[in-house]
Amino acid sequence: GDDKLIKEGDIVKRTNRIAQVPVGEALVGRVVNALGEPIDGKGPISAKEFRPIERYAPGVVDRRSVKEPLQTGLKAIDAMIPIGRGQRELIIGDRGTGKTAIGVDTIINQKGQDVFCFYVAIGQKRSTIAQVVKILEDAGAMKYTTVVVASASEPAPLQYIAPYTGVTMGEYFRDTKRHALCIYDDLSKHATAYRQLSLLLRRPPGREAYPGDVFYLHSRLLERAAKLNDELGGGSLTALPIIETQLGDVSAYIPTNVISITDGQIYLESDLFYGGIRPA
Repeated sequence: GDDKLIKEGDIVKRTNRIAQVPVGEALVGRVVNALGEPIDGKGPISAKEFRPIERYAPGVVDRRSVKEPLQTGLKAIDAMIPIGRGQRELIIGDRGTGKTAIGVDTIINQKGQDVFCFYVAIGQKRSTIAQVVKILEDAGAMKYTTVVVASASEPAPLQYIAPYTGVTMGEYFRDTKRHALCIYDDLSKHATAYRQLSLLLRRPPGREAYPGDVFYLHSRLLERAAKLNDELGGGSLTALPIIETQLGDVSAYIPTNVISITDGQIYLESDLFYGGIRPA
């Protein structure tokens, strides 16, 4: 039932099941919550397969080197710092420097490229998410895109599991010899939700009050993006995590963590953005 009516002293029972979400073609073109339940009013999702949200990343032997490009449609990125299918490229910058715009542009540019896209919105305003969905619909990009939503008004546990839900859905296409793209918008809010959860569970706080395993939080998520070898079908999952910095401070705790996990970063500067240079 609904968790809103639970109060202190109530008896709650466990289901004895690990959190799992629906995967497959039935999710394409839909807007779902962090549990994979539809929230777009287009009826139920009839998925044939469910997968647990926590899975091991492919091992060294299962991978191969990246060889196909993933075009973002932005000349500055595709010419100077091209992204390959199966890579992890961090988009980092201050608030309002066009980070989400790069992610959305990349999704729109996958039209006809046979890439399934997953946009995971973590801790954002519902109006902002609705705006992104509308942009994708207007561009005809929802035909190959799934939007996973854990908005700012939702409980911290849902914001915490949302990226894992998105990557699990993307992994289905990677494992079935196809290509997928996951955009996590953004992992700063994801870390904040995890901090909130950990402090409530009375875990000892570390630097900036984050728990000690906050690095593992993001490394186990981003390591699941990979280019598989030919024996496993040669599928790929590309990750574009987004991190929001405070006043351009890329040496803060969470930004440095994610920079060290990813293959490269696209750094957006406020000064360039306000100077009219887009992308900044």
